[in-house]
Amino acid sequence: MPRSIWRGVLSFGMVAIPIRMYLATESTTKVSFHLLCPEHHTRIKNKRWCPEGDHEVAWGDVVRGYEYEKGNYVVMDDEDLEKLPLKSSKAIDISGFIEDKELPGPIYYQAAYYLEPEKAAAKPYALLQKTLEKTKRVAIAKFALRDRERLVSVRPLDGVLLLNTLHWPDEIRSTEDLDLPADVSVSAKEVQMAETLVEAMATTFEPDEYKDEYKEAVEDIVKAKVEGKEGLVEVPEAVAETTVVDLMSALKASVERAKKEERERPAARGRRASSERKRTGTRKRKTA
Repeated sequence: MPRSIWRGVLSFGMVAIPIRMYLATESTTKVSFHLLCPEHHTRIKNKRWCPEGDHEVAWGDVVRGYEYEKGNYVVMDDEDLEKLPLKSSKAIDISGFIEDKELPGPIYYQAAYYLEPEKAAAKPYALLQKTLEKTKRVAIAKFALRDRERLVSVRPLDGVLLLNTLHWPDEIRSTEDLDLPADVSVSAKEVQMAETLVEAMATTFEPDEYKDEYKEAVEDIVKAKVEGKEGLVEVPEAVAETTVVDLMSALKASVERAKKEERERPAARGRRASSERKRTGTRKRKTA
């Protein structure tokens, strides 16, 4: 397990649970681009420059400042932030428990963190986790992390307490300025055909069936450019927009395709499983 990013207390009522917090997700995307000079194709260096003293500042020497008026700053160090007169800088203090459906949709969710109890706090941690499971409630709290106070939710997940940082209400942009269609007429037949398509495409979410293909696509382009074969890379055609005239025919064709894919799905899964077993077997033989 990686190092915890925060240690503190999770509290509700008079119960205080010492915990450690860990990132629950990690980026596995291996694609990264560098900024280059257009003439020499060498990497650009970004320098931290002080215009007042006309010199470069090393990253380790940079200090944190708060602009209290235009052009004037107060330097704030870690010790100053430790002294914040803010309860949420020392603890995740649960203010209440709500039903999950009361959170207004996924637009509020940000990052996810696992909460791990200190050894002496195993029992109150388990008590909160099991109680949330039984009551189907989500805890709401405020918590100061990385120079700002955040709204957070805490819920049980596979025997662990999961903390999600949430957007503040004033961070959610309004939809009022969007050019959304109004008074669009949709026939009962079109709705029925769309429902048929949804039912035909109904499935269960199997995370292992999805993979990030972006890296492979980038590597194909890179290889083609290195070998001077850029024109040989097969680029998929853009998806054509569906016009109103073609809507029913597009829905019907989609239903037929979805049914065909459903019939072929077991065979495709078998081929993927066989391919995965072969790759695993090859790796084992190489390491044997």
